[in-house]
Amino acid sequence: MEPLGEKDIRASFVNCSKGEARRLTLPPGFAETPWDDLDFLGWRDPKAPERGYVVAVRDGAPVGVALRASGGGQRSLLKSSICSVCVTPQSGSGITLFVAPRAGEAGRQGNSVGAYMCADLACSLYVRGKKTSVLVRRFEESLGVAERNERTLRNLYGFLDQVQS
Repeated sequence: MEPLGEKDIRASFVNCSKGEARRLTLPPGFAETPWDDLDFLGWRDPKAPERGYVVAVRDGAPVGVALRASGGGQRSLLKSSICSVCVTPQSGSGITLFVAPRAGEAGRQGNSVGAYMCADLACSLYVRGKKTSVLVRRFEESLGVAERNERTLRNLYGFLDQVQS
């Protein structure tokens, strides 16, 4: 992924107000972001851990979505242990249901979409083997890293399409 500046990231959000995008906290160590290892930038807000953000470059332009981690009040019987974006198995609280308001009028009416994702939103690092789950071993796959990266982006773009539709 090509490096993105703070201004580009804040301007990329499609499902929150400009004021919300201006106030969001960038990831810790943003200046040292390992852009070459990322297919998209994903992070949890250190000041509001229930919030997360994903920014991907699509058709040459950054597209960002604001996410909220689903509350832990009710335990879902369908809770996933595999990320729907990078297809990485995780243990315990390594997978979180993130909910994103839809863009535009649908979002203002309260409509949202959700997806089970890596709780730290570091999918790119898991796919490349730069980060590993503590208790779970990655599936043996015939796909190489490049194909897994493509699959990750394809899955993320599908989620972005749902947010923007």
